[in-house]
Amino acid sequence: MTDTLKKYLFTDQRVRVVTASLDQSWQDSLQHVQYPEGVRDLLGELVAAATLLTANLKLDGSLLLQIQGDGAIALLVVECRSDLSIRATVKLRSGQAWPQGVGLQALLNPGGQGRFVAVLDPRNKLPGQQAYQAVVPLIGENVSEVLEHYMKSSEQLDTRLWLAANDKRAAGLLIQRLPDHGGTLATDSELPADQMDDSWERATTLASTLSYQELLGNDTDVLIHRLFWEESLLELPPRSIRYFCPCTRDRVAGMLRMLGQQETDSIIAEQGKIEVQCDFCGKPYVFDPVDAAALFASPSPAGNADQAGTRH
Repeated sequence: MTDTLKKYLFTDQRVRVVTASLDQSWQDSLQHVQYPEGVRDLLGELVAAATLLTANLKLDGSLLLQIQGDGAIALLVVECRSDLSIRATVKLRSGQAWPQGVGLQALLNPGGQGRFVAVLDPRNKLPGQQAYQAVVPLIGENVSEVLEHYMKSSEQLDTRLWLAANDKRAAGLLIQRLPDHGGTLATDSELPADQMDDSWERATTLASTLSYQELLGNDTDVLIHRLFWEESLLELPPRSIRYFCPCTRDRVAGMLRMLGQQETDSIIAEQGKIEVQCDFCGKPYVFDPVDAAALFASPSPAGNADQAGTRH
């Protein structure tokens, strides 16, 4: 597996270590879009973070992470499903001066009203059940700090994140202190009180030596060995990560049928074709006059006609 998530536990089971390495899936998500370098890297870091967090959830559904503000970037959105399939997008604010060489706060939150939003959306909801949503102020100079603040303030979990991305790879390392469940761990009785936090302190100290370049340039096994070679880690089975977007030509066709023949004929007459771009992945769909006429030449097939994109 080239795009892989791996989990480890310290031997006292008080610290969880999770790594994510996305190569093909990250490049697939960029296939139909062109973002400024700084924007792309912020999105890649959020993609890696979403993958790391989803792997720790007992959820059959999806986790959505959103960073929103009033800057040149209006919105960063990542969705990661429980099978570790991901998709991501950015909404840029048109007509606004583009700052150069600045960080997350300047790009997203110059007015100080930015928000970080996490949504847990179960796949099979019970009657009346709604998706869980948490909203916190946008605090932090980078994606790692934003997520750490969220985990501490909303989830009450000590969590450290190291994230990195470029045009080829998005990668991340998560270290999390596991909650004490009233002495249920087998090692509790063996640990003196003053040693209860030793694993957490060691883990964060060792991981803090990790550089941005190392995270992007090394295989997961190499990183773990370099950081924790003195520890006896319990390695859990790896999981594969993949890119997904549910947009299809059939879904776009269904959207155009819902729009109606009069409206589609008007667009064809004005533009000579209909171009639709997926709001998430940016994939283009083009319908020429023959394609548009065929939409209404026979009964619409049964299926989902969910809106898949933005008409141009």
